[in-house]
Amino acid sequence: MRYAEIERFCLSLPATSSVVQWGGVHVFKVGGKMFALLSPMEERPQTLAFKVSDDSFHILTQQDGIAPAPYLAKSHWIQLDKLDLMGAKELKAYLTRAHGLIAAGLSKKKRAELGLAL
Repeated sequence: MRYAEIERFCLSLPATSSVVQWGGVHVFKVGGKMFALLSPMEERPQTLAFKVSDDSFHILTQQDGIAPAPYLAKSHWIQLDKLDLMGAKELKAYLTRAHGLIAAGLSKKKRAELGLAL
């Protein structure tokens, strides 16, 4: 997927917001908690980091071009060294799951405020 496609897809997920911080990194959040980080557009190579399940973390980090995300690996985040390491369908599924993992950790009250399933 291309940069703009990833950005659009992340923003299409329920109750998602985006802020630019840490030197231009696009941070995608649900309920104020981040679920994906997209490197600045002008940075080469462009990278994408996101939350994954424990099992996915151990499987994916064995693949070339996918590493534990700096500063976030202990929370089972991975980083793709290039945006095209996964097909669009697979990447969308992982990003949707990242959103869901973070949303599931929100309080019931916060999820209700955001209109997310309880």
